[in-house]
Amino acid sequence: MIKKKSVIIIGAGGHAKVIIEILKSCNIKIAYCIGQENDSETCLGIPVIKGDHNLEKLFNTGFKKIFIAIGSNNLRAKITKEIKEIGFEIINAISPYSIISKNATLGTGIAIMPGAIINASCNISDNSIINTGATIDHDCSVGIGCHIGPQCALAGNVTIGEGTFLGIGTKVIPGILIGTNSILGAGSVVINNIKSNCTAVGVPAKTIKKNSHSKQ
Repeated sequence: MIKKKSVIIIGAGGHAKVIIEILKSCNIKIAYCIGQENDSETCLGIPVIKGDHNLEKLFNTGFKKIFIAIGSNNLRAKITKEIKEIGFEIINAISPYSIISKNATLGTGIAIMPGAIINASCNISDNSIINTGATIDHDCSVGIGCHIGPQCALAGNVTIGEGTFLGIGTKVIPGILIGTNSILGAGSVVINNIKSNCTAVGVPAKTIKKNSHSKQ
């Protein structure tokens, strides 16, 4: 029998698999994953219910806690708005194999993956992902709904605007400001500020286009 205090996970793909392992390592029980019609029937042994239309029914039957295991910043933001309107409590998924300063500030709905390091006086805002092995040094600020990809490295006093995506292995020198809803390509090295709604790539990172609608 599935206990109503168990967590619902939105997503049934690779990102969800990592979240399932994190929650299990924290002794958090998982009831279901919410997937799409083409998803498998289970995700790492967790039953998959097909379709977001089931969320309100699950809430009304007693499930109150949820985690959004979706890598896309835009889609995660959209789903967050919908589930808040239903009334779910969005929890954090923080790996016990991450290192987080006691002086860091964390929001809600955050995923912090194994091997991530968050140092003193950092602020990680709601709904953000700090992916596997990423390092966030002192006095950094990561805005709402960001995704800091695997093996990224932010030096001290870096500010990342809301909804921005840093591709795998992006490096950012101290004091840099990256605007909202921007995309940094994999392996970029950021030595100058990046404006909002831009895509930047390379070493050093240079803006290659403006994003009318960010597609992360």
